[in-house]
Amino acid sequence: MTEKAPAATHNFIRTQVEADLAAGVHASRRWCGQPGPGSAQAAGQPDPARIRTRFPPEPNGYLHIGHAKSICLNFGLARDYQGRCHMRFDDTNPVKEDQEFVDAILDAVRWLGFAWDHAADGATESNLYFASDYFEQLYQMAEHLVRHGHAYVDSQSAEQMRIGRGTLTEPGRNSPYRDRPAAESLSLLREMRDGLHPEGSHVLRARIDMASPNINLRDPALYRIRFAEHHRTGERWRIYPMYDYAHPISDALENITHSICTLEFEDHRPLYDWLLERLAEGGFFQRPLPRQIEFARLNLSYTVTSKRRLQELVSTGRVEGWDDPRLPTLAGLRRRGYTPEAIRLFCERIGVSRADTWIDMSVLEQALRDDLEARAPRSVAVLDPLRLKITNLPDDHLETCSAPFHPQRPELGRREFPFSRELFIEREDFAIEPPKGFFRLFPGNLVRLRYAHVIRCTGFETDAEGRVSAVLAELMPDSRSGTPGADAYKVKGNLHWVSAAHALPAEVRLYERLFTEPQPGAGDADYLAALNPDSRRLAQAWVEPSALSAPAGQPLQFERHGYFVTDSRDSRPDRLVFNRCVSLKDTRHKG
Repeated sequence: MTEKAPAATHNFIRTQVEADLAAGVHASRRWCGQPGPGSAQAAGQPDPARIRTRFPPEPNGYLHIGHAKSICLNFGLARDYQGRCHMRFDDTNPVKEDQEFVDAILDAVRWLGFAWDHAADGATESNLYFASDYFEQLYQMAEHLVRHGHAYVDSQSAEQMRIGRGTLTEPGRNSPYRDRPAAESLSLLREMRDGLHPEGSHVLRARIDMASPNINLRDPALYRIRFAEHHRTGERWRIYPMYDYAHPISDALENITHSICTLEFEDHRPLYDWLLERLAEGGFFQRPLPRQIEFARLNLSYTVTSKRRLQELVSTGRVEGWDDPRLPTLAGLRRRGYTPEAIRLFCERIGVSRADTWIDMSVLEQALRDDLEARAPRSVAVLDPLRLKITNLPDDHLETCSAPFHPQRPELGRREFPFSRELFIEREDFAIEPPKGFFRLFPGNLVRLRYAHVIRCTGFETDAEGRVSAVLAELMPDSRSGTPGADAYKVKGNLHWVSAAHALPAEVRLYERLFTEPQPGAGDADYLAALNPDSRRLAQAWVEPSALSAPAGQPLQFERHGYFVTDSRDSRPDRLVFNRCVSLKDTRHKG
Protein backbone atom coordinates (compact mmCIF):
# COMPACT_ATOMS: atom_id res chain seq x y z
CA MET A 1 0.00 0.00 0.00
CA THR A 2 1.19 3.50 -0.76
CA GLU A 3 -0.77 5.02 2.13
CA LYS A 4 -2.36 3.79 5.32
CA ALA A 5 -5.55 1.86 4.60
CA PRO A 6 -8.82 2.39 6.48
CA ALA A 7 -9.32 0.04 9.40
CA ALA A 8 -10.72 -3.21 8.07
CA THR A 9 -14.28 -4.18 8.97
CA HIS A 10 -14.77 -7.80 9.91
CA ASN A 11 -16.77 -9.98 7.53
CA PHE A 12 -17.55 -13.62 6.84
CA ILE A 13 -14.52 -14.06 4.57
CA ARG A 14 -12.15 -12.80 7.27
CA THR A 15 -13.84 -15.15 9.71
CA GLN A 16 -13.12 -18.07 7.37
CA VAL A 17 -9.52 -17.00 6.81
CA GLU A 18 -8.93 -16.68 10.55
CA ALA A 19 -10.49 -20.10 11.18
CA ASP A 20 -8.22 -21.67 8.55
CA LEU A 21 -5.16 -20.00 10.06
CA ALA A 22 -6.11 -21.07 13.58
CA ALA A 23 -6.58 -24.66 12.40
CA GLY A 24 -3.28 -24.64 10.48
CA VAL A 25 -5.06 -25.69 7.30
CA HIS A 26 -2.32 -24.29 5.06
CA ALA A 27 0.62 -24.48 7.43
CA SER A 28 2.28 -27.39 5.59
CA ARG A 29 2.27 -25.74 2.14
CA ARG A 30 5.56 -25.23 0.38
CA TRP A 31 6.50 -22.70 -2.29
CA CYS A 32 9.22 -23.07 -4.89
CA GLY A 33 9.29 -19.33 -5.62
CA GLN A 34 7.03 -19.45 -8.64
CA PRO A 35 3.83 -21.12 -9.86
CA GLY A 36 4.14 -24.81 -10.62
CA PRO A 37 2.66 -28.28 -10.09
CA GLY A 38 2.68 -30.06 -6.77
CA SER A 39 5.97 -31.82 -7.43
CA ALA A 40 7.77 -28.51 -7.96
CA GLN A 41 6.16 -26.91 -4.93
CA ALA A 42 6.97 -29.86 -2.70
CA ALA A 43 10.66 -29.32 -3.43
CA GLY A 44 10.47 -25.71 -2.27
CA GLN A 45 10.70 -24.03 1.11
CA PRO A 46 7.81 -23.56 3.53
CA ASP A 47 5.59 -20.90 2.01
CA PRO A 48 6.44 -17.53 3.63
CA ALA A 49 2.92 -16.34 2.86
CA ARG A 50 0.34 -17.33 5.47
CA ILE A 51 -2.35 -17.00 2.78
CA ARG A 52 -2.34 -16.36 -0.97
CA THR A 53 -5.16 -14.56 -2.73
CA ARG A 54 -5.37 -13.24 -6.26
CA PHE A 55 -7.02 -10.56 -8.36
CA PRO A 56 -7.66 -12.26 -11.74
CA PRO A 57 -9.20 -9.89 -14.33
CA GLU A 58 -9.68 -10.80 -17.96
CA PRO A 59 -7.86 -8.23 -20.15
CA ASN A 60 -10.89 -7.44 -22.30
CA GLY A 61 -11.90 -4.07 -20.87
CA TYR A 62 -11.13 -1.39 -18.32
CA LEU A 63 -11.57 -1.94 -14.60
CA HIS A 64 -14.60 -0.36 -12.95
CA ILE A 65 -15.73 0.42 -9.41
CA GLY A 66 -16.93 -3.17 -8.92
CA HIS A 67 -13.40 -4.41 -9.59
CA ALA A 68 -12.14 -1.93 -6.99
CA LYS A 69 -14.15 -3.79 -4.36
CA SER A 70 -12.47 -7.06 -5.34
CA ILE A 71 -9.03 -5.44 -5.48
CA CYS A 72 -9.40 -3.95 -2.00
CA LEU A 73 -10.73 -7.26 -0.66
CA ASN A 74 -8.04 -9.52 -2.09
CA PHE A 75 -5.04 -7.26 -1.58
CA GLY A 76 -6.40 -6.21 1.81
CA LEU A 77 -6.67 -9.79 3.05
CA ALA A 78 -3.11 -10.53 1.96
CA ARG A 79 -1.88 -7.35 3.66
CA ASP A 80 -3.69 -7.99 6.93
CA TYR A 81 -2.84 -11.70 7.27
CA GLN A 82 0.83 -11.58 6.23
CA GLY A 83 0.12 -13.09 2.86
CA ARG A 84 0.58 -12.35 -0.83
CA CYS A 85 -1.94 -11.25 -3.42
CA HIS A 86 -1.19 -12.32 -6.98
CA MET A 87 -1.96 -10.08 -9.92
CA ARG A 88 -3.04 -12.56 -12.59
CA PHE A 89 -4.58 -12.03 -15.98
CA ASP A 90 -6.98 -14.78 -17.03
CA ASP A 91 -6.13 -14.24 -20.69
CA THR A 92 -7.71 -17.28 -22.31
CA ASN A 93 -9.87 -15.59 -24.97
CA PRO A 94 -7.63 -14.06 -27.67
CA VAL A 95 -10.60 -12.71 -29.63
CA LYS A 96 -11.47 -10.07 -27.02
CA GLU A 97 -8.17 -9.42 -25.24
CA ASP A 98 -5.59 -6.77 -25.93
CA GLN A 99 -2.34 -5.43 -24.48
CA GLU A 100 -4.05 -2.03 -24.10
CA PHE A 101 -6.30 -3.53 -21.46
CA VAL A 102 -3.38 -5.24 -19.69
CA ASP A 103 -1.52 -1.94 -19.38
CA ALA A 104 -4.64 -0.06 -18.27
CA ILE A 105 -5.46 -2.66 -15.61
CA LEU A 106 -1.96 -2.66 -14.15
CA ASP A 107 -1.97 1.13 -14.06
CA ALA A 108 -5.36 1.19 -12.30
CA VAL A 109 -4.30 -1.29 -9.60
CA ARG A 110 -1.11 0.66 -8.91
CA TRP A 111 -3.05 3.92 -8.80
CA LEU A 112 -5.50 2.42 -6.33
CA GLY A 113 -2.53 1.88 -4.03
CA PHE A 114 -1.67 -1.80 -4.32
CA ALA A 115 1.38 -3.72 -5.52
CA TRP A 116 2.06 -7.36 -6.37
CA ASP A 117 5.78 -7.24 -5.58
CA HIS A 118 6.79 -8.23 -2.05
CA ALA A 119 10.23 -7.55 -0.61
CA ALA A 120 11.49 -9.78 2.21
CA ASP A 121 14.89 -10.98 3.39
CA GLY A 122 16.71 -8.98 0.74
CA ALA A 123 14.74 -10.50 -2.13
CA THR A 124 11.66 -9.45 -4.05
CA GLU A 125 8.87 -11.84 -4.91
CA SER A 126 7.01 -10.56 -7.96
CA ASN A 127 3.56 -12.02 -8.29
CA LEU A 128 2.48 -10.80 -11.72
CA TYR A 129 1.19 -13.76 -13.71
CA PHE A 130 -0.79 -14.65 -16.82
CA ALA A 131 -2.91 -17.74 -17.40
CA SER A 132 -1.24 -17.89 -20.81
CA ASP A 133 2.01 -18.67 -18.96
CA TYR A 134 0.39 -21.99 -18.09
CA PHE A 135 -0.95 -22.96 -21.52
CA GLU A 136 1.43 -25.90 -21.89
CA GLN A 137 0.67 -27.22 -18.40
CA LEU A 138 -3.06 -26.74 -18.95
CA TYR A 139 -2.83 -28.74 -22.14
CA GLN A 140 -0.87 -31.58 -20.53
CA MET A 141 -3.50 -31.79 -17.78
CA ALA A 142 -6.20 -31.97 -20.45
CA GLU A 143 -4.45 -34.98 -21.99
CA HIS A 144 -4.33 -36.55 -18.53
CA LEU A 145 -8.08 -36.09 -18.11
CA VAL A 146 -8.70 -37.73 -21.49
CA ARG A 147 -6.41 -40.67 -20.76
CA HIS A 148 -8.15 -41.32 -17.43
CA GLY A 149 -11.69 -41.13 -18.76
CA HIS A 150 -12.52 -37.71 -17.34
CA ALA A 151 -12.79 -35.89 -20.69
CA TYR A 152 -13.62 -36.58 -24.32
CA VAL A 153 -13.69 -34.81 -27.67
CA ASP A 154 -17.24 -33.99 -28.79
CA SER A 155 -17.87 -33.47 -32.51
CA GLN A 156 -21.42 -32.14 -32.27
CA SER A 157 -22.29 -28.66 -33.47
CA ALA A 158 -22.70 -25.89 -30.94
CA GLU A 159 -26.47 -25.96 -31.45
CA GLN A 160 -26.64 -29.71 -30.92
CA MET A 161 -24.66 -29.40 -27.69
CA ARG A 162 -26.90 -26.57 -26.51
CA ILE A 163 -30.03 -28.65 -27.06
CA GLY A 164 -28.48 -31.75 -25.51
CA ARG A 165 -27.47 -29.84 -22.41
CA GLY A 166 -31.08 -29.70 -21.21
CA THR A 167 -32.71 -27.00 -19.14
CA LEU A 168 -33.07 -26.04 -15.50
CA THR A 169 -36.04 -28.43 -15.26
CA GLU A 170 -34.98 -31.15 -17.70
CA PRO A 171 -31.79 -33.25 -17.58
CA GLY A 172 -29.35 -33.25 -20.43
CA ARG A 173 -28.73 -36.06 -22.90
CA ASN A 174 -25.45 -37.85 -23.42
CA SER A 175 -23.57 -36.84 -26.51
CA PRO A 176 -23.22 -39.62 -29.12
CA TYR A 177 -19.45 -39.03 -28.75
CA ARG A 178 -19.42 -39.34 -24.95
CA ASP A 179 -18.15 -42.92 -25.11
CA ARG A 180 -15.53 -42.19 -27.75
CA PRO A 181 -12.42 -44.22 -26.88
CA ALA A 182 -9.77 -42.26 -24.96
CA ALA A 183 -7.16 -42.97 -27.64
CA GLU A 184 -9.41 -41.51 -30.35
CA SER A 185 -10.22 -38.43 -28.26
CA LEU A 186 -6.53 -37.97 -27.48
CA SER A 187 -5.63 -38.16 -31.17
CA LEU A 188 -8.33 -35.63 -32.06
CA LEU A 189 -7.24 -33.31 -29.26
CA ARG A 190 -3.69 -33.29 -30.61
CA GLU A 191 -4.97 -32.59 -34.12
CA MET A 192 -7.04 -29.72 -32.71
CA ARG A 193 -3.92 -28.35 -31.04
CA ASP A 194 -2.03 -28.57 -34.33
CA GLY A 195 -4.71 -26.64 -36.21
CA LEU A 196 -5.92 -29.54 -38.37
CA HIS A 197 -9.62 -28.96 -37.74
CA PRO A 198 -11.79 -25.87 -38.34
CA GLU A 199 -13.34 -23.79 -35.60
CA GLY A 200 -16.52 -25.30 -34.21
CA SER A 201 -15.82 -28.82 -35.47
CA HIS A 202 -14.74 -30.25 -32.12
CA VAL A 203 -14.55 -29.29 -28.43
CA LEU A 204 -13.02 -31.02 -25.47
CA ARG A 205 -15.63 -31.70 -22.78
CA ALA A 206 -15.36 -32.95 -19.23
CA ARG A 207 -17.18 -36.22 -18.55
CA ILE A 208 -19.13 -35.56 -15.35
CA ASP A 209 -22.92 -35.97 -15.20
CA MET A 210 -25.42 -34.95 -17.89
CA ALA A 211 -28.28 -35.46 -15.42
CA SER A 212 -26.85 -33.17 -12.74
CA PRO A 213 -29.26 -30.51 -11.47
CA ASN A 214 -26.30 -28.12 -11.78
CA ILE A 215 -26.00 -27.33 -15.51
CA ASN A 216 -22.34 -26.43 -15.03
CA LEU A 217 -21.62 -30.12 -14.38
CA ARG A 218 -23.31 -31.38 -17.55
CA ASP A 219 -20.09 -32.17 -19.36
CA PRO A 220 -18.83 -28.58 -19.66
CA ALA A 221 -16.47 -27.57 -22.47
CA LEU A 222 -12.81 -27.40 -21.50
CA TYR A 223 -11.14 -26.47 -24.82
CA ARG A 224 -12.34 -24.96 -28.09
CA ILE A 225 -10.65 -24.30 -31.42
CA ARG A 226 -9.75 -20.65 -32.06
CA PHE A 227 -7.68 -19.46 -35.02
CA ALA A 228 -6.82 -16.15 -33.38
CA GLU A 229 -3.61 -14.39 -32.48
CA HIS A 230 -3.03 -14.12 -28.75
CA HIS A 231 -1.61 -10.88 -27.39
CA ARG A 232 1.22 -12.78 -25.66
CA THR A 233 1.62 -16.18 -27.35
CA GLY A 234 0.96 -15.05 -30.91
CA GLU A 235 -0.22 -17.87 -33.19
CA ARG A 236 1.43 -20.73 -31.31
CA TRP A 237 -1.88 -22.14 -30.07
CA ARG A 238 -4.91 -23.15 -32.10
CA ILE A 239 -6.95 -24.27 -29.12
CA TYR A 240 -7.68 -22.22 -26.03
CA PRO A 241 -8.92 -23.30 -22.59
CA MET A 242 -12.30 -22.22 -21.31
CA TYR A 243 -12.33 -19.86 -18.33
CA ASP A 244 -13.88 -22.48 -16.01
CA TYR A 245 -11.02 -24.83 -16.86
CA ALA A 246 -8.08 -22.43 -16.74
CA HIS A 247 -9.13 -20.50 -13.67
CA PRO A 248 -9.07 -23.23 -10.96
CA ILE A 249 -5.89 -24.76 -12.40
CA SER A 250 -4.17 -21.36 -12.39
CA ASP A 251 -5.20 -20.95 -8.75
CA ALA A 252 -3.71 -24.31 -7.86
CA LEU A 253 -0.48 -23.70 -9.76
CA GLU A 254 -0.06 -20.44 -7.87
CA ASN A 255 -0.65 -22.00 -4.44
CA ILE A 256 -3.74 -19.85 -3.89
CA THR A 257 -5.34 -20.61 -0.53
CA HIS A 258 -8.56 -18.58 -0.82
CA SER A 259 -10.04 -18.05 -4.28
CA ILE A 260 -12.49 -15.22 -3.74
CA CYS A 261 -15.04 -14.42 -6.43
CA THR A 262 -18.53 -13.00 -6.83
CA LEU A 263 -21.77 -14.87 -6.31
CA GLU A 264 -22.43 -15.56 -10.00
CA PHE A 265 -19.66 -18.17 -9.72
CA GLU A 266 -21.28 -20.01 -6.82
CA ASP A 267 -22.85 -22.57 -9.16
CA HIS A 268 -19.46 -23.02 -10.81
CA ARG A 269 -17.79 -24.03 -7.55
CA PRO A 270 -18.66 -27.76 -7.92
CA LEU A 271 -16.86 -27.74 -11.30
CA TYR A 272 -13.93 -25.85 -9.74
CA ASP A 273 -13.65 -28.52 -7.03
CA TRP A 274 -14.21 -31.44 -9.41
CA LEU A 275 -11.39 -30.39 -11.73
CA LEU A 276 -8.88 -29.85 -8.93
CA GLU A 277 -9.81 -33.14 -7.25
CA ARG A 278 -9.30 -35.10 -10.48
CA LEU A 279 -5.94 -33.43 -11.09
CA ALA A 280 -4.83 -33.83 -7.46
CA GLU A 281 -5.63 -37.53 -7.78
CA GLY A 282 -3.28 -37.52 -10.75
CA GLY A 283 -0.49 -35.99 -8.66
CA PHE A 284 -0.54 -32.55 -10.25
CA PHE A 285 -1.29 -30.58 -7.08
CA GLN A 286 -0.43 -30.62 -3.41
CA ARG A 287 -3.16 -30.51 -0.82
CA PRO A 288 -4.97 -28.64 0.58
CA LEU A 289 -6.42 -27.36 -2.66
CA PRO A 290 -7.59 -23.77 -3.13
CA ARG A 291 -10.96 -22.98 -1.63
CA GLN A 292 -13.46 -20.86 -3.56
CA ILE A 293 -15.47 -18.36 -1.51
CA GLU A 294 -18.16 -16.16 -3.04
CA PHE A 295 -19.34 -12.68 -2.06
CA ALA A 296 -21.95 -10.32 -3.47
CA ARG A 297 -20.83 -8.15 -6.37
CA LEU A 298 -21.17 -4.38 -6.19
CA ASN A 299 -24.40 -3.04 -7.66
CA LEU A 300 -24.14 0.75 -7.84
CA SER A 301 -27.17 2.87 -8.67
CA TYR A 302 -27.43 5.29 -11.60
CA THR A 303 -24.73 3.56 -13.61
CA VAL A 304 -23.86 0.26 -15.30
CA THR A 305 -20.87 -2.01 -14.76
CA SER A 306 -21.62 -4.67 -17.37
CA LYS A 307 -18.63 -4.92 -19.70
CA ARG A 308 -20.96 -5.37 -22.65
CA ARG A 309 -22.90 -2.24 -21.84
CA LEU A 310 -19.79 -0.21 -21.09
CA GLN A 311 -18.33 -1.35 -24.41
CA GLU A 312 -21.54 -0.31 -26.17
CA LEU A 313 -21.50 3.13 -24.58
CA VAL A 314 -17.90 3.65 -25.69
CA SER A 315 -18.15 2.16 -29.19
CA THR A 316 -21.34 4.06 -30.08
CA GLY A 317 -19.93 7.40 -28.95
CA ARG A 318 -22.46 7.95 -26.19
CA VAL A 319 -19.48 8.64 -23.95
CA GLU A 320 -16.01 9.86 -24.89
CA GLY A 321 -13.90 6.78 -24.29
CA TRP A 322 -13.22 4.41 -21.41
CA ASP A 323 -11.97 7.31 -19.27
CA ASP A 324 -15.07 9.47 -19.72
CA PRO A 325 -15.62 11.05 -16.28
CA ARG A 326 -19.26 9.91 -16.27
CA LEU A 327 -18.32 6.23 -16.42
CA PRO A 328 -17.75 4.03 -13.35
CA THR A 329 -14.44 2.81 -14.80
CA LEU A 330 -11.45 3.51 -12.58
CA ALA A 331 -9.94 5.47 -15.46
CA GLY A 332 -13.11 7.57 -15.67
CA LEU A 333 -13.33 8.10 -11.91
CA ARG A 334 -9.66 9.09 -11.83
CA ARG A 335 -10.17 11.64 -14.57
CA ARG A 336 -13.29 12.90 -12.79
CA GLY A 337 -11.11 13.64 -9.74
CA TYR A 338 -11.78 10.65 -7.50
CA THR A 339 -8.81 9.76 -5.33
CA PRO A 340 -7.55 6.27 -4.48
CA GLU A 341 -8.19 7.05 -0.83
CA ALA A 342 -11.84 7.89 -1.50
CA ILE A 343 -12.42 4.67 -3.43
CA ARG A 344 -10.75 2.57 -0.74
CA LEU A 345 -12.85 4.35 1.89
CA PHE A 346 -16.00 3.62 -0.13
CA CYS A 347 -15.11 -0.07 -0.42
CA GLU A 348 -14.50 -0.27 3.30
CA ARG A 349 -17.80 1.42 4.11
CA ILE A 350 -19.96 -0.82 1.93
CA GLY A 351 -18.34 -3.94 3.38
CA VAL A 352 -18.46 -7.53 2.14
CA SER A 353 -21.44 -9.86 2.40
CA ARG A 354 -23.41 -12.47 0.48
CA ALA A 355 -26.52 -10.29 0.26
CA ASP A 356 -27.17 -9.05 -3.26
CA THR A 357 -28.03 -5.39 -2.62
CA TRP A 358 -27.82 -2.04 -4.39
CA ILE A 359 -25.56 0.72 -3.12
CA ASP A 360 -26.73 4.26 -3.79
CA MET A 361 -24.35 6.45 -5.78
CA SER A 362 -24.49 9.00 -2.96
CA VAL A 363 -22.38 6.67 -0.78
CA LEU A 364 -19.53 6.83 -3.29
CA GLU A 365 -19.94 10.59 -3.69
CA GLN A 366 -19.87 11.12 0.08
CA ALA A 367 -16.67 9.10 0.41
CA LEU A 368 -15.04 11.53 -2.02
CA ARG A 369 -16.33 14.57 -0.12
CA ASP A 370 -15.05 13.15 3.15
CA ASP A 371 -11.62 12.55 1.65
CA LEU A 372 -11.30 15.91 -0.10
CA GLU A 373 -12.77 18.12 2.62
CA ALA A 374 -9.70 17.69 4.81
CA ARG A 375 -7.06 18.23 2.15
CA ALA A 376 -8.29 19.96 -1.01
CA PRO A 377 -6.88 23.51 -1.32
CA ARG A 378 -9.45 26.26 -1.72
CA SER A 379 -9.83 28.60 -4.66
CA VAL A 380 -12.59 30.62 -6.36
CA ALA A 381 -14.32 30.20 -9.70
CA VAL A 382 -17.22 32.18 -11.15
CA LEU A 383 -19.20 29.82 -13.36
CA ASP A 384 -21.89 32.18 -14.68
CA PRO A 385 -20.11 35.54 -14.72
CA LEU A 386 -21.73 38.93 -14.37
CA ARG A 387 -19.50 42.01 -14.45
CA LEU A 388 -19.43 44.18 -11.32
CA LYS A 389 -18.15 47.76 -11.66
CA ILE A 390 -17.07 49.61 -8.52
CA THR A 391 -17.70 53.17 -9.60
CA ASN A 392 -15.83 55.01 -6.85
CA LEU A 393 -12.51 53.34 -7.65
CA PRO A 394 -10.12 54.59 -10.35
CA ASP A 395 -9.74 52.50 -13.50
CA ASP A 396 -6.21 51.42 -12.54
CA HIS A 397 -7.02 50.49 -8.95
CA LEU A 398 -5.24 47.33 -7.81
CA GLU A 399 -4.72 45.83 -4.38
CA THR A 400 -3.87 42.39 -3.09
CA CYS A 401 -6.18 40.26 -0.99
CA SER A 402 -5.37 36.96 0.66
CA ALA A 403 -7.12 33.90 2.02
CA PRO A 404 -6.04 30.58 3.50
CA PHE A 405 -5.52 27.64 1.18
CA HIS A 406 -7.48 25.65 3.75
CA PRO A 407 -9.46 27.14 6.64
CA GLN A 408 -8.55 24.31 9.05
CA ARG A 409 -4.96 23.79 7.91
CA PRO A 410 -2.87 26.93 8.47
CA GLU A 411 0.28 25.00 7.66
CA LEU A 412 -0.74 25.08 3.98
CA GLY A 413 -0.25 28.84 3.97
CA ARG A 414 -2.21 31.57 2.25
CA ARG A 415 -2.94 32.46 -1.34
CA GLU A 416 -2.97 35.98 -2.76
CA PHE A 417 -5.22 37.34 -5.49
CA PRO A 418 -5.79 40.80 -7.03
CA PHE A 419 -8.72 43.11 -6.35
CA SER A 420 -9.51 45.66 -9.07
CA ARG A 421 -12.21 48.09 -10.15
CA GLU A 422 -14.07 45.52 -12.25
CA LEU A 423 -14.87 42.07 -10.96
CA PHE A 424 -16.90 39.03 -11.97
CA ILE A 425 -19.59 37.73 -9.63
CA GLU A 426 -22.11 34.95 -10.10
CA ARG A 427 -25.17 36.09 -12.06
CA GLU A 428 -27.46 34.44 -9.52
CA ASP A 429 -26.02 36.72 -6.83
CA PHE A 430 -27.82 39.75 -8.26
CA ALA A 431 -31.54 40.46 -8.46
CA ILE A 432 -33.32 43.58 -9.67
CA GLU A 433 -36.34 42.69 -7.55
CA PRO A 434 -35.12 40.31 -4.85
CA PRO A 435 -37.40 37.60 -3.47
CA LYS A 436 -38.01 37.37 0.26
CA GLY A 437 -34.91 36.16 2.10
CA PHE A 438 -32.51 37.22 -0.66
CA PHE A 439 -29.46 38.72 1.07
CA ARG A 440 -27.15 39.09 -1.88
CA LEU A 441 -26.79 42.02 -4.26
CA PHE A 442 -29.75 44.21 -5.28
CA PRO A 443 -30.17 47.97 -5.64
CA GLY A 444 -29.49 49.68 -2.33
CA ASN A 445 -28.24 46.56 -0.51
CA LEU A 446 -24.89 46.13 1.22
CA VAL A 447 -22.86 42.91 0.82
CA ARG A 448 -19.33 41.88 1.56
CA LEU A 449 -17.01 40.75 -1.19
CA ARG A 450 -15.36 37.76 0.45
CA TYR A 451 -11.86 38.51 1.80
CA ALA A 452 -12.19 42.14 0.54
CA HIS A 453 -14.57 45.05 1.05
CA VAL A 454 -18.21 45.87 1.67
CA ILE A 455 -20.04 47.39 -1.29
CA ARG A 456 -23.45 48.98 -1.86
CA CYS A 457 -25.32 48.29 -5.11
CA THR A 458 -26.15 51.60 -6.84
CA GLY A 459 -27.61 50.34 -10.10
CA PHE A 460 -27.13 48.09 -13.12
CA GLU A 461 -26.71 48.17 -16.90
CA THR A 462 -28.61 46.13 -19.49
CA ASP A 463 -27.86 45.05 -23.06
CA ALA A 464 -30.02 45.46 -26.17
CA GLU A 465 -32.20 42.50 -25.13
CA GLY A 466 -32.81 43.94 -21.69
CA ARG A 467 -30.58 41.42 -19.92
CA VAL A 468 -28.44 42.70 -17.08
CA SER A 469 -24.90 43.13 -18.42
CA ALA A 470 -23.23 44.80 -15.43
CA VAL A 471 -23.92 45.72 -11.83
CA LEU A 472 -22.82 49.09 -10.43
CA ALA A 473 -21.67 49.52 -6.85
CA GLU A 474 -19.75 51.77 -4.48
CA LEU A 475 -17.05 50.49 -2.14
CA MET A 476 -16.99 51.35 1.56
CA PRO A 477 -13.32 52.46 1.98
CA ASP A 478 -13.05 51.53 5.68
CA SER A 479 -14.55 48.06 5.32
CA ARG A 480 -11.66 45.89 4.18
CA SER A 481 -11.62 42.44 5.79
CA GLY A 482 -9.15 42.18 8.62
CA THR A 483 -9.11 45.89 9.42
CA PRO A 484 -10.74 47.56 12.47
CA GLY A 485 -13.40 49.25 10.33
CA ALA A 486 -14.65 45.95 8.92
CA ASP A 487 -16.64 45.17 12.07
CA ALA A 488 -18.70 48.33 11.70
CA TYR A 489 -20.61 46.80 8.81
CA LYS A 490 -23.20 44.15 9.60
CA VAL A 491 -24.15 42.45 6.34
CA LYS A 492 -25.80 39.11 5.63
CA GLY A 493 -24.53 38.60 2.10
CA ASN A 494 -21.00 37.40 1.38
CA LEU A 495 -20.15 37.05 -2.31
CA HIS A 496 -17.44 35.20 -4.21
CA TRP A 497 -15.66 37.15 -6.92
CA VAL A 498 -12.60 37.28 -9.17
CA SER A 499 -10.84 40.24 -10.75
CA ALA A 500 -12.02 40.69 -14.32
CA ALA A 501 -8.60 41.79 -15.47
CA HIS A 502 -6.66 38.99 -13.77
CA ALA A 503 -8.91 35.94 -13.63
CA LEU A 504 -8.14 33.05 -15.94
CA PRO A 505 -10.70 31.82 -18.48
CA ALA A 506 -11.60 28.16 -18.09
CA GLU A 507 -14.01 25.60 -19.43
CA VAL A 508 -15.78 23.94 -16.53
CA ARG A 509 -17.49 20.61 -17.06
CA LEU A 510 -20.34 20.01 -14.65
CA TYR A 511 -20.96 16.29 -14.47
CA GLU A 512 -24.11 14.63 -13.24
CA ARG A 513 -25.10 10.97 -13.05
CA LEU A 514 -25.01 9.18 -16.37
CA PHE A 515 -28.53 7.73 -15.98
CA THR A 516 -31.79 9.13 -14.70
CA GLU A 517 -32.97 5.78 -13.30
CA PRO A 518 -31.34 4.13 -10.27
CA GLN A 519 -31.32 0.72 -12.00
CA PRO A 520 -30.92 1.35 -15.75
CA GLY A 521 -32.39 -1.46 -17.83
CA ALA A 522 -34.20 -3.10 -14.92
CA GLY A 523 -36.66 -5.73 -16.08
CA ASP A 524 -37.12 -5.56 -19.83
CA ALA A 525 -36.38 -1.83 -20.09
CA ASP A 526 -33.81 -0.49 -22.51
CA TYR A 527 -31.00 0.87 -20.36
CA LEU A 528 -30.10 3.40 -23.07
CA ALA A 529 -33.52 5.02 -22.67
CA ALA A 530 -32.45 6.08 -19.16
CA LEU A 531 -29.38 8.00 -20.33
CA ASN A 532 -29.29 11.44 -18.75
CA PRO A 533 -29.18 14.10 -21.51
CA ASP A 534 -27.83 16.58 -18.94
CA SER A 535 -25.05 14.35 -17.58
CA ARG A 536 -22.51 16.91 -18.78
CA ARG A 537 -23.01 20.67 -18.92
CA LEU A 538 -20.35 23.17 -19.94
CA ALA A 539 -19.70 26.54 -18.32
CA GLN A 540 -17.34 29.22 -19.59
CA ALA A 541 -15.95 30.37 -16.27
CA TRP A 542 -13.34 32.66 -14.75
CA VAL A 543 -11.05 31.24 -12.07
CA GLU A 544 -8.73 32.66 -9.49
CA PRO A 545 -5.09 32.77 -10.73
CA SER A 546 -3.98 30.49 -7.87
CA ALA A 547 -5.85 27.62 -9.53
CA LEU A 548 -3.11 27.48 -12.15
CA SER A 549 -0.53 26.53 -9.52
CA ALA A 550 -2.33 23.35 -8.42
CA PRO A 551 -0.36 20.20 -9.33
CA ALA A 552 -1.85 18.06 -12.09
CA GLY A 553 -4.42 15.71 -10.62
CA GLN A 554 -4.79 17.72 -7.40
CA PRO A 555 -8.47 18.38 -6.70
CA LEU A 556 -9.42 21.89 -5.58
CA GLN A 557 -12.46 23.16 -3.78
CA PHE A 558 -13.94 26.04 -5.71
CA GLU A 559 -15.65 27.66 -2.76
CA ARG A 560 -19.41 27.32 -2.90
CA HIS A 561 -19.41 25.20 -6.08
CA GLY A 562 -17.77 21.90 -5.15
CA TYR A 563 -14.57 19.98 -5.81
CA PHE A 564 -12.87 20.26 -9.19
CA VAL A 565 -9.77 18.95 -10.93
CA THR A 566 -8.02 19.88 -14.17
CA ASP A 567 -8.94 17.48 -16.95
CA SER A 568 -6.01 15.13 -17.51
CA ARG A 569 -6.64 14.89 -21.23
CA ASP A 570 -7.75 18.33 -22.37
CA SER A 571 -6.50 20.93 -19.90
CA ARG A 572 -3.40 23.01 -20.74
CA PRO A 573 -1.89 26.11 -19.10
CA ASP A 574 -3.20 28.22 -21.99
CA ARG A 575 -6.60 26.47 -22.06
CA LEU A 576 -7.76 25.40 -18.64
CA VAL A 577 -10.43 22.72 -18.39
CA PHE A 578 -11.84 21.70 -15.02
CA ASN A 579 -14.03 18.72 -14.21
CA ARG A 580 -16.38 18.86 -11.26
CA CYS A 581 -15.58 15.87 -9.10
CA VAL A 582 -18.54 16.23 -6.75
CA SER A 583 -20.71 18.98 -5.30
CA LEU A 584 -20.16 20.25 -1.76
CA LYS A 585 -23.39 18.66 -0.54
CA ASP A 586 -25.82 16.02 -1.72
CA THR A 587 -28.85 18.15 -2.61
CA ARG A 588 -30.85 15.39 -4.27
CA HIS A 589 -34.13 14.33 -2.77
CA LYS A 590 -34.06 10.88 -1.28
CA GLY A 591 -36.60 8.59 -2.89
